[in-house]
Amino acid sequence: MVKQPDDDLFSGSTMTFGEHIEELRVCLGRALLGLLLGFMIGLVVASYVVAWIQTPLTSALENHYIGKAIDDLTKEYSTEGQPLSPQVVEFIREKRFVFERIYVEAAELRRVEDLLQGYEARTDEADEMADEATAPQTHPISAAVEADAESTPSAADTAQPARRDALSDRSQLVILGDKIPAPHPVLITARVWRPIDTLVKALSAQEAFMIWLKAAFVSGLVIASPYIFYQLWLFVAAGLYPHEKQYVYLYLPISILLFLAGAGLAFFVVFEYVLAFLFGFNKMMNIDPDPRISEWLGFVLFLPLGFGIAFQLPLVMLFLHRIGMFTIEAYLEKWRLAVLVIFAIAMLLTPADPVSMLLMAMPLTALYFLGIAMCHWMPRNRSPFAEGYDP
Repeated sequence: MVKQPDDDLFSGSTMTFGEHIEELRVCLGRALLGLLLGFMIGLVVASYVVAWIQTPLTSALENHYIGKAIDDLTKEYSTEGQPLSPQVVEFIREKRFVFERIYVEAAELRRVEDLLQGYEARTDEADEMADEATAPQTHPISAAVEADAESTPSAADTAQPARRDALSDRSQLVILGDKIPAPHPVLITARVWRPIDTLVKALSAQEAFMIWLKAAFVSGLVIASPYIFYQLWLFVAAGLYPHEKQYVYLYLPISILLFLAGAGLAFFVVFEYVLAFLFGFNKMMNIDPDPRISEWLGFVLFLPLGFGIAFQLPLVMLFLHRIGMFTIEAYLEKWRLAVLVIFAIAMLLTPADPVSMLLMAMPLTALYFLGIAMCHWMPRNRSPFAEGYDP
């Protein structure tokens, strides 16, 4: 005969409503203290976090400007019937350089050339004077001449001021030069190369400070999240059966791994394709992107969070199966409808672009069938109480 348990299954841990409220207050207070400690640590690492989360954006900006430079040169040379040299493409990709076109007056170029020739002539003259002064003497020198030499500046000493004069003339050539002539209508197009500028800008004085605080808060939340979840678990565990508490130790690590997998997929994979897709429209419409750090931070926080939550799908399916709402046969029969719902959820949890939606929907479709496999293969703990017993 099956032994029936006591009427009160929680006889050793019964709590009144007021005691539950007090327990919740204590757990939330500890969780807030953990969050405050994490926030203090986040203040220290916030600047590094902001620099780290800009990595996908700066990389996408560099690739955008490099591709634009290569496309512009290819179009320019194709109009002239010449292919773009592979060495030029390699130079742009290796040096991370882009170019700009400027217009210079032909008379100005001739004037600068004359100034440079004058500078080179003065420099050569100073070098010759220095070489003559430092040449070894072959005739004997008397003691009186040596004494005079000690009190009289040598040729080498006089040559150095001449060289310094030439160098000062060079600075004058660069800064002042001769009198700039009047503008001349004949212009020459010149190509000037420069390193890629991928700075993410802030458009207000206080924006950088607010970004720093947001990064510190998010970093602190991530650091303190294990302790916060533990405190919440202490409150929830008081209302569970002993056999139900074992589920947490099995499914909580799986939940954390799925969340990290979703967030990592968004940060390390999805960002690259989404930014390439969006910057492609900038290049097509001939618009140079000028991203703001506040908008980018919101994008960085929203997309990985959406991916991490969506990746909990297998555990949600397992939970619904365990409580009897769905069977494995129902999951297999309605898989087409489930895929449609997955694409709709992916559209809501991602920005307004098809790339991020597809990159979320395809892994979720695979996770849907993983959830079916978990429902079939994961162990199912039975209640230690007798079947048919209703307390």
